[in-house]
Amino acid sequence: MRRRSLADLAPAELDGRRVLIRVDYNVPLSGDGAVADVTRIRATLPTLLHVMERGGRPVLLSHLGRPKGTIMPSMSLRPVAPVLADELGVPVRFVPSTDTDEAVEASCDIGRDEVLLLENTRFLAGETTNDPALAERFARLGDVFVNDAFGSTHRAHASVVGVTEFLKPSVAGLLVQRELQALSGLREISRRPFVVIFGGAKIGDKIGLMEAFLERADTVLIGGAMANTFLAAAGASTGRSLVERDAIPVAERFLTSGDRKLVLPTDLVVADLEAADAGSAKVVAAGEVPPDLAALDIGPESQGAFAEVVRGAGTVFWNGPMGLFEKPGFDAGTVAVAVATAECTAAGGFTVIGGGDSAAAIRQAGLSEAVSHVSTGGGASLEYLADGSLPGIEALDPA
Repeated sequence: MRRRSLADLAPAELDGRRVLIRVDYNVPLSGDGAVADVTRIRATLPTLLHVMERGGRPVLLSHLGRPKGTIMPSMSLRPVAPVLADELGVPVRFVPSTDTDEAVEASCDIGRDEVLLLENTRFLAGETTNDPALAERFARLGDVFVNDAFGSTHRAHASVVGVTEFLKPSVAGLLVQRELQALSGLREISRRPFVVIFGGAKIGDKIGLMEAFLERADTVLIGGAMANTFLAAAGASTGRSLVERDAIPVAERFLTSGDRKLVLPTDLVVADLEAADAGSAKVVAAGEVPPDLAALDIGPESQGAFAEVVRGAGTVFWNGPMGLFEKPGFDAGTVAVAVATAECTAAGGFTVIGGGDSAAAIRQAGLSEAVSHVSTGGGASLEYLADGSLPGIEALDPA
């Protein structure tokens, strides 16, 4: 990684010191404001325990949602504190501010066997603009800085990048280290065939990554709404399917340059787009979507073909579901790919799920533990795989 990590610090560098840790607790909240998914919270526990076992006193910064520099109670991190306390087994104090004297005093008062969680960093306007003055105020909260928020490392924000200018040492947390190690395995492929699976809706967010993988991958499977755009670019009838019209020229270019590697669905599950009713769904050949219906999943023939390719892979990267997997009746394609990815792993393959909806899909299928790695950062993982660097990593101390 060529950057210092938490594991590189001697116990004396942590003992009794305030360790300012940037975590990613951008978790979904239910209608009553409770934490609906603890995955990202649990992912940080190894770093927190590592710090506390060596006498460090964790002070946590995170964002939640996009409040755009204003205080929005519905995006407060307060509900996270009791959940983190239950997961960690120690008291977690919450302070409803971040860059104030109150927050600094709380960071100084925190005991060795407790954790301090501060309020949403994005309540402050200078966070997303990487304001140096705000970054300097953040630095007052700790004696050591640890970036364990992999899902935010592609953001040049004050609590991710700016704070490292004022607080040393600045190192990567154990979660960030694990993420980079896993993703680096996709930049230097040692097990082939290398199969990439792209789904979801938008091509625009993944152009750089698709270009990189078309050079390195042996096969690229395209499903989800993204497949609709490729089918439209190939002149097929897509009915009322979601098509990214602005990306059709890009899809045409990919079809021309990488057509021997690209694999599109041969059949689709279609239904009324508004109702998304599985009872009225039917299977049609790709390119023959009726004008009043929309493609909401890949069809049985495509499910079998995709699964066969994935099972025989040596390395797999999957980003994006194969259809509207949240809806019963339109999740079969996504489940088929998830099961095949788990089977590939069991056979000795190296498999990485690229965060976001695909991470949710693998959890929904109950197979998170059956693959090699599930990334906690969708956008960050895509940017790292495409460019090989991230602002939040480059800002840390060199190894």
